Amino acid sequence: MTTSPDTPLFLKALAGETTARPPVWFMRQAGRYLPEYRALRATTPGFIEFCHDPEKAAEATLQPMRRFGFDAAIVFADILLIPRALGQDVWFEAGEGPRLGEMPSVEAMRDRAEGAGEALKSIGQTLSLVREQLDPSKALIGFAGAPWTVATYMLDG
Repeated sequence: MTTSPDTPLFLKALAGETTARPPVWFMRQAGRYLPEYRALRATTPGFIEFCHDPEKAAEATLQPMRRFGFDAAIVFADILLIPRALGQDVWFEAGEGPRLGEMPSVEAMRDRAEGAGEALKSIGQTLSLVREQLDPSKALIGFAGAPWTVATYMLDG
């Protein structure tokens, strides 16, 4: 990857370029440790619904950037949005974490796979909103669950 002076520090480091300092970010940047996140999260009862609200997910993504000035933002989402897009019930129980209903049949998931992009379009909208508001010197990190991890949740709920 060829970088330019405008390339974010995080991307320069990923490209193997020597940088004046290592980029700083950490997983789960957004979350319960931030009072502003807790206030925002309280506006939407369901966690899945919160993840699918582009404005709220973008705000959750940007909050730690405003507070700490990290070199990269990590999009606020959840790996279990994929099983939900494929027709599996997903919910979160307070103090327990995620729960998944019975896994749909392969045929049912195959039928839903073509429309999964539509079911997940809010993630793309979140990314667009964040990129519009994020300082150009900062990188934006997306993530996905490993197939094994997602399959384990889907099979064992």
